[in-house]
Amino acid sequence: MTRKPNRNGRGLFIGAVLGAVVGFFLARAGNPLFGALLGAVVGAALLYRVNPGPWKRD
Repeated sequence: MTRKPNRNGRGLFIGAVLGAVVGFFLARAGNPLFGALLGAVVGAALLYRVNPGPWKRD
């Protein structure tokens, strides 16, 4: 059996929210909306892949 990669929806949501907030504050001098959108995409992608989610041992 092959192992599934560690991915979950909760990491996607939390990453989008945290990334949007961080991107908004980092891009205040320029365009905060663009910074928030870019931060949401990057944060969601990172936490979707990295966050292991619930431990299920088979």
